[in-house]
Amino acid sequence: MKNTKTTVLVFVLLIVAAALYRVWDTRPWGFAPQIAMALFAGSVIKDKRFSFIVPLFSMLISDVLYQFLYSQGLTEIKGFYSGQLSNYIVFTAITAIGFFINKNKVGSIFFGSLAGVMFYFLASNFTVWIGGGLDINNQPYPKTLEGLMTCYAAGVPFLKGSIMATLLFNGIFFGCYHLFNRFSVRSGKVLQTQKN
Repeated sequence: MKNTKTTVLVFVLLIVAAALYRVWDTRPWGFAPQIAMALFAGSVIKDKRFSFIVPLFSMLISDVLYQFLYSQGLTEIKGFYSGQLSNYIVFTAITAIGFFINKNKVGSIFFGSLAGVMFYFLASNFTVWIGGGLDINNQPYPKTLEGLMTCYAAGVPFLKGSIMATLLFNGIFFGCYHLFNRFSVRSGKVLQTQKN
């Protein structure tokens, strides 16, 4: 039962984070909870099938919601965009990085967060380059080492926001998870004491 409660808590936290961060129009470039969501799910959900499904499904719900709002003229933020499928694939891989994060150790969470951000930076910019993404002059990056390095350089301004967001959201996610577990353990002891 505890695993089910944990999965529900994780799912709710991730949906809220995936939906609400988009409201902040002036957020720094790259500031988004998705990397933290994938790492957190990989770390805390025991059933590894669900650890992949939960962050992807929460992202999909958020994307559908924003696409609906966009289609109704209520927001300028599109829910669906080009390159979205490759992002979902990258986030699936980031979830696997979360398997190696010890949810009870701050250092493990910190370094796992940095590893997730760096993996996302390298993988997502590579997919932009290989997929014919456009540079600031709306020209495709050349399929050369120089073109790849130019693509990575263009992604650097997003890196700082990704680091800040991943550390912040993982602090929130893992912090809420620990508080929830601490409260559950105390509640269980109180109920068990009352039964005796």
